[in-house]
Amino acid sequence: MSDEINKKVINIFSQHNRKLPVSTNERVKYYAGFNYVKLNKDHNGKKFNKEHLIKYSKGCHYIVRVMREIDNEIVLYNYDVPNDELFKFLKSFEDNTLDGTIIEIDKYFPDDLA
Repeated sequence: MSDEINKKVINIFSQHNRKLPVSTNERVKYYAGFNYVKLNKDHNGKKFNKEHLIKYSKGCHYIVRVMREIDNEIVLYNYDVPNDELFKFLKSFEDNTLDGTIIEIDKYFPDDLA
């Protein structure tokens, strides 16, 4: 997804007043405990292509920064998580296989690295 779309979505969320009742035609919706914005078209006004999005997702990796306290010292762990394993990685915190506080999740593309 382009950075332009991401910036627009972030801007929509930042302008959303959570204290006001949500109207039915409001762009920010709420479901299952989370606010979301539904996108029907890309920034060029074209409908999304399923095959293209799947190919895009396979190239994505995430750096997940996790804060832990080891021997009274705060340390950061940077995990390289492939896109198709992100949910498994997050579930490991729920299952207490991994512990710590997730600080940040950054997306990157290994093909674009110099």
